[in-house]
Amino acid sequence: MTMPQILSVRGRIAAEQLATKLAQQATQALIDEARLSPKPGLVDSRGSGAHQDLTLALMERSAHSLTSTFYALALHSFQRPADIALRQEVGCLGREGEARMMQATGGVNTHRGAIWAMGLLVSAIAMQPEKDTPQAIARCAAKLASLPDAFCPKRFSKGSHAVQRYQVSGAREEAQRGFPHILDLALPQLRDSRVKGATESQSQLNALLAVMTRLADTCVLSRGGMPALQAMHAGSRAVLSAGGTQTAAGRVQLQALEKRMLSDNASPGGAADLLAATLFLDRVSLA
Repeated sequence: MTMPQILSVRGRIAAEQLATKLAQQATQALIDEARLSPKPGLVDSRGSGAHQDLTLALMERSAHSLTSTFYALALHSFQRPADIALRQEVGCLGREGEARMMQATGGVNTHRGAIWAMGLLVSAIAMQPEKDTPQAIARCAAKLASLPDAFCPKRFSKGSHAVQRYQVSGAREEAQRGFPHILDLALPQLRDSRVKGATESQSQLNALLAVMTRLADTCVLSRGGMPALQAMHAGSRAVLSAGGTQTAAGRVQLQALEKRMLSDNASPGGAADLLAATLFLDRVSLA
């Protein structure tokens, strides 16, 4: 066996090991987000929030159905440059994963947005395994997300309709800008809360709320319009201004926010996707 062949075998082993690790971490991040409680308007360990068609068991089944997709994304992206060929492969693998997810959930959209965000981040880490800071990973993901995918179907979705109707940025723009709601809000809040003595669950809830203070969440806009989005922003800021979910005053504000979101039938699904991506980035950058 020649040296290039040896290196090729070694490279394949390294790629498979990294892909297995990333797939497991991405799946666990989705499960951790789903189980986190109490989340206003979202599925959690208490119940279905503002949803009629979602349960925690369904969310967990959906997450497990995506493990093979994350594995394939990492394997195909291993040490490759960000070019159109890879962008099209990533898009194809993501759509195949979405189809498996829909089959696992009986046609219920549980993690479509998460496939986009998490899939890009998984691919970005595999593309440059030596660059493991959240900032470097997000920059690489943004470069990939900004490339065209000629095979992406032009289809209507509630999210795209909300983007057009309210003239806001959606999940695509969030990725193309390098996930600013993660790097500037969620990840700093998560780590700062830990330093200040909050429990891990409280820290994760604070990170979710940090995203909810600013994100133009198309899930909320689709369900409750601009008044619901403005109420989410204000209510989330009130929780954090009161000291966060680790304080009694913060928990009172959190209950008020949840009551308002349920009355609006609003669920911050976009913020939840970004929280899952935050937990993933946090885990891989601290490993």
